[in-house]
Amino acid sequence: VQLQASGGGLVQPGGSLRLSCAASGSISGFNVMAWYRQAPGKQRGLVAEMSSGGRIDYADSVKGRFTISRNNARNTVFLQMDSLKAEDTAVYYCRLDSPGRAPFWGQGTLVTVSS
Repeated sequence: VQLQASGGGLVQPGGSLRLSCAASGSISGFNVMAWYRQAPGKQRGLVAEMSSGGRIDYADSVKGRFTISRNNARNTVFLQMDSLKAEDTAVYYCRLDSPGRAPFWGQGTLVTVSS
């Protein structure tokens, strides 16, 4: 399984970005696709996740500002990020979990929020 993330970049505080991550390869029917992020000097942490069945979970720090969605037919997950703050600056990674397998990670895409 390969994950290809895209959509990062430089944005001003208060702005928006949309990340995409496409998974290819042998993927089970039930899976969870997620976005994690890692800021300099900090541990990688969960931003949002969404199961193929539609269950969604967000980190408290992004609730009300970020929206995760997915296209199951194309094994693609999106992260719409609005009202971005400087503290959202990080490398964002997508991840796919499926039963009985180790998680797969994408290569990461850098999001920089700065004026």
